[in-house]
Order: sequence, then structure tokens, then C-alpha cells
Amino acid sequence: MQPRIGFIGLGIMGKPMCRNLLKAGYGLTVSNRSRPAVEEIVAAGATGAGSSKEVAERSDIVITMVTDSPDVEQVILGPNGVAEGARPGLIVIDMSTISPSVTRRIAETLEAKGVEMLDAPVSGGDKGAIAGTLSIMVGGKEAVFNTCLPVFQAMGKTIIHIGGHGAGQMTKLCNQVAVCLANLAMAEALLLGAKAGLNLERMLQAISGGAAGSWQLSNLAPRIPKRDFEPGFMVRLQQKDLRLVVAAANELGLALPGTSLVHQLFNTVEAAGEGNKGTQALVKALERMAGFEVKGE
Repeated sequence: MQPRIGFIGLGIMGKPMCRNLLKAGYGLTVSNRSRPAVEEIVAAGATGAGSSKEVAERSDIVITMVTDSPDVEQVILGPNGVAEGARPGLIVIDMSTISPSVTRRIAETLEAKGVEMLDAPVSGGDKGAIAGTLSIMVGGKEAVFNTCLPVFQAMGKTIIHIGGHGAGQMTKLCNQVAVCLANLAMAEALLLGAKAGLNLERMLQAISGGAAGSWQLSNLAPRIPKRDFEPGFMVRLQQKDLRLVVAAANELGLALPGTSLVHQLFNTVEAAGEGNKGTQALVKALERMAGFEVKGE
């Protein structure tokens, strides 16, 4: 018999993840701060709940997909939160991207109540969420991971158990370091090519298939000459993740100069009122310094 799933957080990622769980045949109870998102997923076959507590009471596995560490703490440990509706044997899976140390603290609190927890942040953006091809990096007990693997398989393609509590979150921070520096490399390559007068479409075609190839080069770079800065993943959310990276690096006594540079460049994008643009808007920070815009033919 399939477990009953609860899902809290129906944003740009949460909604398509819920749709894939429904397609896989799971019974789903959902909750969200704004009611229209709940109504949309209820129309697709889920049951709505009025609180995180109510979601927990109706579920065997509760998934949270919210914005930041305080949000996760609120929906799990706050008033009318998951912990208040939990019973021994419940599993909580946090798929948000938050602080590894906060994750470990929440897991410890839940364990005292007989509740298991996995941290399982994702990569792949809204396209991966829609297609059910997310990369999911998981921290927590291996036995609990194995129990939840079919649930992950309904939402993702690359699903890796990394280690203990917090290991999934730390892996996601490593992912964000690699992503943001690839974004900077893509933006600088475009700026150089445009300033030199190259045909940008042909330039991108030439370098994407070789050693320079990256997801950012293939998926984000073609949008910039068209001045398409609509989000798959917003600048302000990338900045939240980079703050987590910097904090984790500080805790470990590490210098991450490239990551810090991208973080500061994104600050200028946010200061220009473009925090809700897609992360390809990083190029705008470079354009302002160059006094030159990357535009197509």
C-alpha cells in the first residue's frame, strides 16, 4: 500500500512536483500560505489542508518545499506546524535549500518525537520539476532513504543518498557554487564575443559542444542576446543560496573567492531592482561595468 503524502509549499517548484506525485498515484494532502495554489492542486486531485499540523495528521510522509531556513523551522516546528500533528513513525522530507546546521537541529528535535527526517534539496529548476527529472541529493538515515526512494523517483531522475543529516543540504551548496561560477563563465564569454562582433549563435554552437560546455551555456546563454531575463530560477533565490554557502564556508574556515565575487555581482543586480529576474541577469552586472549590452543580430 502506498504511503499517504503531505506536501507543504506550492511555489514554482512545489506545484509541478505535486502533479508528478499525483501522476504516480499517491494520495496527496497539500498546504500553502496562499490559497489559490492549494485550489489549483486540489483541482488536479489532491486534498487541501488548513495548516501544516493538519497535513501531518493526514500523512505518512510530509514533504516541505519552502524558501529559507526560517520558513522550514516555522512549518515544521512552529505553531500549528508538522511537529504538532506528528506521530511516531512519520517521515519528514525537507526538499527546500536551507542551512545544513538548521537541518541537523530540526532532525534532532523531530527524532526526540519519534519522527524521522531526510534533507533532500533538488537541482534542475522548474523544467526539471515539471518533467520529473530533478537531481535529488539526500541526507539522513539510509534505511529511511530506501523507504522513500519510490517517492523521490516520482519527482526526480538522479537520486543520491549522500550521508547523514545535513549532507544533502551541504551537497546542494556545493551544487550552487558550481552553478553560479558556470553562470559567470557563460556571461563573460558572451560579453567578450559580443564586444568582438562575433555571431553569437554560431559562437555558442561552437563552444557548447566542447570542453566549455555547461547547462548554463546551453540553456541560459541563448536567452541573453534576445534580452530574455524571465526566471527559471530567480536572482533573489540564488542570492539566498549563496548567503548559505558563504555562511557554511565561514563555519568551516574556508575562502571561496569566486563564489563571493558572484554573490557581490548579484548584489548589484538586486540593487537595480532585478531580483525577480532569472539568474542569467548576472550578465547585466558585467554589462554595466563594460558600458555595453549583449544583443543579437
